[in-house]
Amino acid sequence: MKYFRFLLRYNLKIMKMEASTVATAKKSIQEGQAEIRLTSEKVFYNPVQEFNRDLSIAVLSVFTKDYMEEKLTRALKVKKSEKIVNDATGNGTNPEIPVTILEALSATGLRSIRYAKEVPNITKIIANDLSEQAVETIKSNIVHNGVEDLIETSHDDACMLMYKHKHPSQRFAAIDLDPYGCPSIFLDSAVQSVQDGGLLLVTATDMAVLAGNSPETCYCKYGAVSLKTKCCHEMALRILLQCIEQHANRYSRYIVPLLSISADFYIRVFVKIYSGAIHCKKTTSKLSMVYHCVGCDNITLQPLGGFKPNPTEKNPQQTKGYLPAAPPVGEYCSHCNQRHHLGGPIWSAPIHDDAFVSRVLTHVQDNPALFGTAKRMRGVLAMVREELPDAPLYYTQDKLFGRVHLETMPMLTMRYVTLLLGAVRHRQAHARRAGHGARGAARRAAVLHAGQTVREGASGDHAHVDHEVCDSERGLQGVVLARRQAVHQDSGARAARVGHHSHVGKDAPCQTCQTRVGPSREVHTVATHQEWGRPERTSRRQPHQPARRAAALPVQPRAALGARLQGRCQYR
Repeated sequence: MKYFRFLLRYNLKIMKMEASTVATAKKSIQEGQAEIRLTSEKVFYNPVQEFNRDLSIAVLSVFTKDYMEEKLTRALKVKKSEKIVNDATGNGTNPEIPVTILEALSATGLRSIRYAKEVPNITKIIANDLSEQAVETIKSNIVHNGVEDLIETSHDDACMLMYKHKHPSQRFAAIDLDPYGCPSIFLDSAVQSVQDGGLLLVTATDMAVLAGNSPETCYCKYGAVSLKTKCCHEMALRILLQCIEQHANRYSRYIVPLLSISADFYIRVFVKIYSGAIHCKKTTSKLSMVYHCVGCDNITLQPLGGFKPNPTEKNPQQTKGYLPAAPPVGEYCSHCNQRHHLGGPIWSAPIHDDAFVSRVLTHVQDNPALFGTAKRMRGVLAMVREELPDAPLYYTQDKLFGRVHLETMPMLTMRYVTLLLGAVRHRQAHARRAGHGARGAARRAAVLHAGQTVREGASGDHAHVDHEVCDSERGLQGVVLARRQAVHQDSGARAARVGHHSHVGKDAPCQTCQTRVGPSREVHTVATHQEWGRPERTSRRQPHQPARRAAALPVQPRAALGARLQGRCQYR
């Protein structure tokens, strides 16, 4: 019995030793050129954010070169207006441009260590955290990686640390904010402690708030009302950008977005901060309110302001601000007769810098061994580069085709058709998770110019171009509406179900509506139905005015459409 107890205790000790060895092995993490060791379970580390860190390193690698060149150019411009004594004496040398980076919320210090090892031209990095255990872990990891000469630790409140560096001589070249949740509490201090032309890297993980689940909370945190739409992820990016712009404008500063990414469970923006009260006045032209139709998902933007030419003899290029007319939509949607939701304001200017994104993509392609997520980075950056900069938000194919009750065509087929039509800009949006997000040149996705429509045969095997004269421009929904009409023309049985009013005159009773709609819920005529304008709502799907439905489908002359569409009362 004694021997049995001894063996049992001995086995327990061996199991504990093995468990501790496994735990110690799990706490050693290798990422990029850095290796960190976690001494406590309370220190936060998120392996899913590796793509975030890789992308930040690629952006900073390109930014530091641009930042130093920009600073040297400004210094030369200042010297041109003065006498350059150093050049006359032959002692002129290029001034050294310091590049300091602040990671306000470091946790393990992994990001700062990777910056020190993988980003060139860095002078100093400050790794700050409010947790004392986290700071001790950062110090041990700095020594373990041998970057004591570049990284300095700080145990302080992030906002207070940034407020201490408000003076222009103490500002940072780049500030990285990667909090848990909403970053808005750090933005006021961050926009004040970044150098003119410096970079601000901001992450937001509270996607439920930004995506429209809690619009009142979004207004409290970001100063904008979020909407639950198919393009909610891009709208989240634009809400965050306008929030940063609002904080910067209070101190006569403004932002220039370089790259905005929606990935996994978070969004990430890279913006430059500049000073200039004149440029701050242009902010109203970069922000817009959003009118979102609850029926067909149509989106209409209302800019808060604009600028128009106001030339003078001294300054022919002078402009003048104005307030645009509002609202841009009626009480009901012109396409589906439903009401609108109002959201915003959002950032409606471009959210990427195409030239900068191209340089980052080139850097990733030239150095694939530096990034563990290089393949994903190439794909995301390539898609971002193809996005249309002047077309805010996007539409989804399933929503567009579902509205007109058609089977969704593949994305490649849609892109092929829009290319055939010519003068059409149609791109995919990187923020769409399922890969069916379509960004258009106008606010209703791609614009199809007059003289070109899409037709599809009854079999639906392929699409071709039918050159017919149209009276107005149509968006992607116009394409699918045209396809629906083509199917009606080829299928006699289906066309027969459309002609509700084709057999009645103006004084005959409306057989379709009967007693279901109308102010008095009585039997009425077709003419009376047209005079009412908009019938009383009886279901989620609103009845349509016959004249409006015919005008919404200018695929053929109205006479050629026949009575099938002229007297139609409800869109089915």
